[in-house]
Amino acid sequence: MSAAAKPADTLAGVIEAMQALNTPDKAFIDGQWRASHSGRTFDNYSSRDGGLINRIAACDAADVDAAVASARAAFEDRRWRGLAPKQRKTVLRRFAELMEDHAETLALLECLDTGKPISNTRGFDIGAAINTTRYYAEALDKIYGEVAPTPEDRLSYVVHEPLGVIGAIVPWNFPLHMAMWKVAPALAMGNSVVLKPAENSSMSALYAAQLAVEAGLPAGVWNVVPGLGAEAGDALAHHMDVDMITFTGSGPVGRQLMRASADSNLKRVSLELGGKSPQIVFADCDDLDQAAANAAWGVFYNQGQVCTAASRLLVEASIKDAFVEKVADIARNIKVGDPFDPATQFGAMISQRQMNTALDYIEKGIAEGGRVVAGGRRVLGDTGGYYVGPTLLDDITPDNVLAQEEVFGPVLSVLTFEDEAEAYRIANGTVFGLAAGVWTGNVSRAMRAVKALQAGLVWVNGWDACDITSPFGGVKQSGFGRDRSLHALYKYADLKAISISYKV
Repeated sequence: MSAAAKPADTLAGVIEAMQALNTPDKAFIDGQWRASHSGRTFDNYSSRDGGLINRIAACDAADVDAAVASARAAFEDRRWRGLAPKQRKTVLRRFAELMEDHAETLALLECLDTGKPISNTRGFDIGAAINTTRYYAEALDKIYGEVAPTPEDRLSYVVHEPLGVIGAIVPWNFPLHMAMWKVAPALAMGNSVVLKPAENSSMSALYAAQLAVEAGLPAGVWNVVPGLGAEAGDALAHHMDVDMITFTGSGPVGRQLMRASADSNLKRVSLELGGKSPQIVFADCDDLDQAAANAAWGVFYNQGQVCTAASRLLVEASIKDAFVEKVADIARNIKVGDPFDPATQFGAMISQRQMNTALDYIEKGIAEGGRVVAGGRRVLGDTGGYYVGPTLLDDITPDNVLAQEEVFGPVLSVLTFEDEAEAYRIANGTVFGLAAGVWTGNVSRAMRAVKALQAGLVWVNGWDACDITSPFGGVKQSGFGRDRSLHALYKYADLKAISISYKV
């Protein structure tokens, strides 16, 4: 592994650091770098300029078999789960320290891989992955069993036991952050893990896995198999020796994973899927400027490629025009630019395909009556990269495609309401139920709203106002199961009830 990179505060400095990077391109199985069994690779392109970054091992069923066998062997011989909680804690804490030592390298890899601004990967993404790992390291020895009320000649108690081999499939929008939401609690509970990162953003997870072994995680406990979803992901989902699949991604893939579970060994499935999250702004909001800033960055952060993106803005009719102009002014002044530039606020979309999807949705929304107030087009096309400017469309009706379907891009749709009942009806009027937000100065209205809104996360007078200590997940077709918080630990464990009879 190359030495950790040093931060640079200029575009030229970041470019120089990127050029010196040793980009991971092989699978990490049983503590070793491996080419794919078939020898095949896939091309990994930069969304910054469309250029080729590297060619990464295209894992398939044979590689997944090897990774699962390694994980199973590690689980059965108890090299990890057999350690005392204090020992596991020490390893995970050391892993977090090593990620911190290599934070700049990880940030550079994610910026290069995803096209998100280096200021975001430095300022949030990698730090969040480190914090998640530390949180579960500290939590793992705080999980207690139960003693049941029993007669005098019997002791009955309940313990939490690790499930076994966890298959984790994660998205490309927050590569290492999302990976650690799953890997850290699964490891904390004593499981082995096979991680399939998104093909568009494999490098930071591959780099981190070797850091984990350096920190003392036994070989085989965490394996990483890059590859295409239809090959590596499908093989992991159907594998008869995987005990659970934990997934963040799209609804169609979530359905495939449910079917794979039924067709194989009835493995457990935890799904965090898409969203069409609303922010509701009432006229009695105490700080409309703050609400406007949250409305804008609630969807434009990470180029709109966030499952909880606040892509629907519901505004009370009496303030709608003035409020929309506040949001539009923010959108027009966001600095779109080279992701490598530390001054850039808004970078490239993950791929040409995702860029075209966003542009197609904008066209459909306009055709169904939407009116562009800001953005609405591709920008920086001369770079060869995949950039769509922050886009705001007004006059969106509840049945418009932009009010119903997840774009996963920087597109904010404005809808108008007259009263609370209409606001909640519109907000709940999709198949999704991941997140929702309310802006109001009326406490009674806020309390009514949090009860009325059908979402796994509800924020009042803030957006994304939570952290690792709060559970994360949705309702309806936004999935089931929770990441983050202590609740996430329990989904990676089984309850075992034990009863011992004895003579008194």
